[in-house]
Amino acid sequence: MGILGWIVLGLVAGAIAKLLMPGKDPGGCIITMLIGVAGAFLGGWVGRTLFDVDLGTFFDARTWGLAILGALILLVVYRLIFGVRTRD
Repeated sequence: MGILGWIVLGLVAGAIAKLLMPGKDPGGCIITMLIGVAGAFLGGWVGRTLFDVDLGTFFDARTWGLAILGALILLVVYRLIFGVRTRD
């Protein structure tokens, strides 16, 4: 799968991650989609290096699962670092 496939996969994975973790994000929709793209790359890297899972094609469930997992991880980290702060 080429770079364009990972970008499209990441955009959709970011949207799915947002659906799985609803809430107010400090960056909005665009940042969430960019986190999804980065999460797709992170999930692919984790799958290949740590678990020795060979990634499949664009429509393979393993590929989607790793991309969504990576997007969820990055979304949690992003919310912890840049979370919405309220005034007292």
